[in-house]
Amino acid sequence: MRTLITITLAAIAASALLVSCGPSKPAGIKIGISKIVSHPALDAVEKGVQDEFAAEKVVATFDLQNANGDLSTASTIANKFKSDKVNLAIGIATPTAQALVQAITDAPVIYSAVTDPVAAKLVASTTAGGPNVTGLSDLTPVKEQIKFLLQLKPSVKRVGHVYTASEANAGVLADLAKQACQELGLEFVPATVSNSAEVRTAAQSIADKVDAFYVSNDNTVVSALPALVEVATSKKLPVISADPSSAKTIPVLAAWGFDYYKMGRATGKLAIEVLNGAKTASIPTRYLTDPKDVNVLINLDVAKTLGLTISDDVKALASTLIGGPVSPSPIATKN
Repeated sequence: MRTLITITLAAIAASALLVSCGPSKPAGIKIGISKIVSHPALDAVEKGVQDEFAAEKVVATFDLQNANGDLSTASTIANKFKSDKVNLAIGIATPTAQALVQAITDAPVIYSAVTDPVAAKLVASTTAGGPNVTGLSDLTPVKEQIKFLLQLKPSVKRVGHVYTASEANAGVLADLAKQACQELGLEFVPATVSNSAEVRTAAQSIADKVDAFYVSNDNTVVSALPALVEVATSKKLPVISADPSSAKTIPVLAAWGFDYYKMGRATGKLAIEVLNGAKTASIPTRYLTDPKDVNVLINLDVAKTLGLTISDDVKALASTLIGGPVSPSPIATKN
């Protein structure tokens, strides 16, 4: 009888084990999220990831880390995630994603808000992932953004661009901006920085040589965007940014870029797929392709300060208008 009971209990345990190994959603997992710096766009990605897990009822513990723009800190965070044996790590922006890929080989790594994952050496091709790596790109339409600047201020002939020389995605975007300016018959005037504390000085160094500033998805520069905008405003120069999230609170003339909260939700969705067994090697780099994923913002109050008149046709292109007589509220957003 004791033998029969033992066998029965063993069978029940084995059955329970088989059920637990079935295609159910992962539970009790540990997720490490590392972002290079805190600013509205990257914070929105971070929140979007967590909200996607909550929406899908996937139980997870999040270790949220901020490298504060320091590459050595990004490496320390990556090694922490490795020693903590996280089930999956997410790198928001290129430097933190690079640090995670270099440190972690025994768990999946998802990159997000990375402009060029191939140039950053995260994957060999955007058509496939690596053995434990895949993710989302935020490659932005640089030429279209600069063309939009010309719609706002047609007299622009010289475009200033402050970027981080040591950040792979910033270098790629600077090259695209230079190429776009050449194609549009504009002079490209660059200034480089190595950290956010240098942004103000870099902007000042070219402010008298340009008619406007273009700000890309350069996290170091975006984190110090108020300093750049202050310099530009003192010279009556318009600023167009690729980050609509920060533009809601920082007075740039316009912004054209992705909804980074939606990018965070897409990142969370991809992470859940991988945790449920999808192979990173078979997942190509993903992009936000729905027009609804792109926001165009115009600040009419800034336009007035700069002495610019924005036509109704140009206003109609915006998904968000700040200030002006269009709405009794400070921000009017199209549904």
